[in-house]
Amino acid sequence: MASAVVVLLGGCTSEGEQPQTPELEARGTVLTTVQPTRQDLVNQISLAGKVTINPTFGIVAPAGGELRFTDRQPTTVPVVRDTWVASVWAGGAPRRVYVPEGSIMAGRLMADKSPVSKGMPIISAKHVGYGIVADIDSAQAYRISGAVKSIKAQIKNGPGPFNCEPIGTIAALPAGTLPEPEPDPTTQPTANPSAPPVFKEEPAPDAGGATGSEPTGLQVVCVAPAKIKLINGSDVTLDVITGRSEDALVLPVEAVAGSQGRGKVDLVIGEERRRKTIDVTLGISDGKVIEIKKGLQGNETIAVPGPNLPTPPPGEVTG
Repeated sequence: MASAVVVLLGGCTSEGEQPQTPELEARGTVLTTVQPTRQDLVNQISLAGKVTINPTFGIVAPAGGELRFTDRQPTTVPVVRDTWVASVWAGGAPRRVYVPEGSIMAGRLMADKSPVSKGMPIISAKHVGYGIVADIDSAQAYRISGAVKSIKAQIKNGPGPFNCEPIGTIAALPAGTLPEPEPDPTTQPTANPSAPPVFKEEPAPDAGGATGSEPTGLQVVCVAPAKIKLINGSDVTLDVITGRSEDALVLPVEAVAGSQGRGKVDLVIGEERRRKTIDVTLGISDGKVIEIKKGLQGNETIAVPGPNLPTPPPGEVTG
């Protein structure tokens, strides 16, 4: 009986041994990698829009400088040609700003003589007639980035698909103002002070009713061909193409940190598979892959997921 006990105890684990567990990779070890590939790339976004009467859109500064408005007074009659309404002065030279044919000036978005940067909305306008408007969120806005190349529209249970010409900027607009014209004297002095005043002939007043434009959110505005029958309020699907790139070097979006042209990826180096974070220049994205314009040759091994961008300390603003 005693020998049986001894044999049984001899089969047990000794005190110095630890229970065996499956081996885990060391913290930070790269488990998933990809290599860059090449493909044709189209940045396309689908939006839900509506047919709208007299849609408002924004016109941006063509350059940075000082904004100066002309004395031209807005009307409710659409202009028959592109019409000069402001200039941006930079380096002693003006860059003119126009309200496009078929539209009316709806408001000034900034005060006269304000400093502006390139691409900043400075004037609101209204397309006279039917247009198509689609609201967008900030994530979509950064994919579109104001660089709409073309739009295809399909009206629900109606015409389409057809090309829809984009107008204006996608940026949200503040309320536009239409200041009163500078006061002009209506009489001229005469040689005889006792004689009745001589009134100057005044130009015919513009069509009334202009009170400035309402603020808008982020949106895409486009105009359909004249032959397309539109009904106000109809639902429309828009396919917005903001860029094309042939034979682009791409990575999955999960492998890249950053946006707006600047990004970072983690190279996987050596048998020890260590990470090295490098900067890359980004191009367009279709939401699945993103173009790498500079920073990679195409034969690198890249870690997935990409690097974590540092979190700024509380109260610190990054930009």
